Amino acid sequence: MIPWMLLLGAILSEVTATLSLRGALDHPALYVVVVTGYAISFVLLAQVLKRGMGLGVAYGLWGACGVVLTALLSAALFGEAFTALKIAGIVLVAAGVAVVELGSRTARAEEAG
Repeated sequence: MIPWMLLLGAILSEVTATLSLRGALDHPALYVVVVTGYAISFVLLAQVLKRGMGLGVAYGLWGACGVVLTALLSAALFGEAFTALKIAGIVLVAAGVAVVELGSRTARAEEAG
């Protein structure tokens, strides 16, 4: 349970940093949030790996969830277009992460059995 909570923290801090990067264009003080958010994200991601989560799963979820949340929130916060093509991309990213996770579970089951 703890690795998943750390991964959630890594995702949220990365998304916060990325959104702040967009906001820092108009408000340079937000660069502090950008640097801090990315640093926290990498530290938390390292802790997830240290606790035994596979790199492919952890990085896949971190990256994919970051992309999805950033796309959704940038549309809401910055009025960026949210097109059918973007939605299709998000669906494909989610499907890709699901396949990686299923592959990881299958590999663990084969190793155990």
